[in-house]
Amino acid sequence: MIIDLLNNLDAQIYLFFNGMHTPLLDRFMMLFTGRFIWVPMYAALAILLFKTFGARLAGVYLIFIALAITLTDQTCATVLRPFFARLRPSNPENPLSAMALLVDGYRGGTYGFPSCHSANSFALATFISLLVRRPRIVAFIFLWAIANSYTRLYLGVHYPGDLLAGALVGTFFGAGCYMLARRITPSVRQRSLEDMGRPLFVIAPGIQIYGLPRQGIGITIGDVAITVCAATVIYITISSL
Repeated sequence: MIIDLLNNLDAQIYLFFNGMHTPLLDRFMMLFTGRFIWVPMYAALAILLFKTFGARLAGVYLIFIALAITLTDQTCATVLRPFFARLRPSNPENPLSAMALLVDGYRGGTYGFPSCHSANSFALATFISLLVRRPRIVAFIFLWAIANSYTRLYLGVHYPGDLLAGALVGTFFGAGCYMLARRITPSVRQRSLEDMGRPLFVIAPGIQIYGLPRQGIGITIGDVAITVCAATVIYITISSL
């Protein structure tokens, strides 16, 4: 009874959000959900780690990030999906697919619980946020994970429950792999984090107002990573027009 109630609620929420389609958003979401479009952001995050922690520690953290994403993806794709065997709402064998709004005929695979997109995004976001612990970076990486997950709902290939379950799985493996990585030279890590707040360069203001001392604007490596992500979103928006 409770399972039926939750499934019905999941379907109703799915139809509500999936019904918000416009041609511009269709193109935007298809680009946003792509894996390769975010390569510049991944590269910027890797540079952030190398700049902050040095080559050796950054290499270790990247290995654990890869491990977190691999464990997350394989757990969702090869263990949980076959076990629960929940058809995607876009699957033609699912009666709900008759009411689903799809983009360019994209339906995804057969099963969708949990969402690998959501799981992998939250595994990365959780690991980076626990590792770096800078409010701006934490906010940006989780906003990106939420938006990346939402594209799957908009495109009609996942229920909201698929996304929530994926986020929980990703968070679990992201936090677990971080805890394993955290055991490696914690003192060096702490000193590196203190250095992260130091700007790469300072932009000096050109105008002095009311005789106040001129103060430069410091640009950190974290700011660069956020800027790369914002530039990618702008590129996706322009490409969608």
